[in-house]
Amino acid sequence: MRIARVLTRLNLGGPARQALAADRQFGLRGHEVRVFTGRPEPGEGDLFEEFKRADIDVRRVPGLGRGLSLGGDLVALVSLSRSLREFAPDVLHTHASKAGALGRLALSGEAPRARVHTFHGHVLEGYFGPHISRALVLAERKLAQRCQRVLAVSHATADDLLRLGIVEEERLVVCPPGLELSDLLAIEGREGSLRRQIGAGEADFVVGVVGRLAEVKCPERAVDVFLMLAKKHPRLQLAFVGDGGLRRMLEGRIRALPQEYTSRVHILGARSGMPAVLSDLDCVLCTSRSEGLPVALIEAAAAGKPVVASAVGGVAELVAHERTGYLGQGTDELAYGLDQLLESPAACADMGRRARLRVAERHGARALADRLEAIYAAALAESGGKQPRLA
Repeated sequence: MRIARVLTRLNLGGPARQALAADRQFGLRGHEVRVFTGRPEPGEGDLFEEFKRADIDVRRVPGLGRGLSLGGDLVALVSLSRSLREFAPDVLHTHASKAGALGRLALSGEAPRARVHTFHGHVLEGYFGPHISRALVLAERKLAQRCQRVLAVSHATADDLLRLGIVEEERLVVCPPGLELSDLLAIEGREGSLRRQIGAGEADFVVGVVGRLAEVKCPERAVDVFLMLAKKHPRLQLAFVGDGGLRRMLEGRIRALPQEYTSRVHILGARSGMPAVLSDLDCVLCTSRSEGLPVALIEAAAAGKPVVASAVGGVAELVAHERTGYLGQGTDELAYGLDQLLESPAACADMGRRARLRVAERHGARALADRLEAIYAAALAESGGKQPRLA
């Protein structure tokens, strides 16, 4: 198959990490892949060069970016239209809202081609006012009509799409994320560099918050959880691994902590070498108010780390409550779960081992490529396109 993939940006987040994992596999299987992408925002990191090192054909799209820009979006649409016609893909796979809209509009009226779009979560509810949300729903319904398949990364996301009438059940597929996990699965013991950087000792319990410092991630709630436990557990330290628009707010919040606590909360910025980061953590904390199925929690599990997480979106499909971590509905419940891990190091280690077993096969790169390959073949069959030879 000749596969075109369109992503808004190749930051360190889930969509880009999944594309990197699947497209490496597709190259090994003889498929031709070309990735079209814009530029990430400051502090987000950029995997563009890593795609190139993996021998994946990746192209910048002028004007394509996360924010709304009438001029930039028009430039991106024209550029994408020209590039996609030139490449003539069998399958067009778009990701998330901006790239999804521009990518599907760019090949308007051209067939036979299979179109697939992935929702890695959504902003159709709870982000904007009722009028904007209603307009987004209507736009996504129309865009979904251009697709043979619409993918959701979790059953929770799929349920939302059905409830909002975005797509009918026959064309909707749950396709869980997959990543390159071999380095994480191989972790034994601590690498040490992160602990040295924050001044944490061997006996300290380091909790990591991994991901963008964005409003939807509610990083300030992690500070609230820390404050509830800091006096009881003097060895507790909190490390934010990520960057984003809320960094200054979070830095101010940390400076306002009681003096004895400020040295125990750290903002490390975006990191690309997750094995070294995760090896030094004792658990991962997720305080988001909305998620699809976060890859940060898949990586934590592969590294053998238990998770304490908000029970939102597809998180409960990944974290088994009281088996591989703790789920909570608010700050109090998240603090309770973290306290349980702090009180019982043996139980914490057991949960990490169970978590690793839970994700090793289902969320690996090969499993994701297998799922996508089958979805592309079915979409091509419905579009009247050629039937691929599968590996």
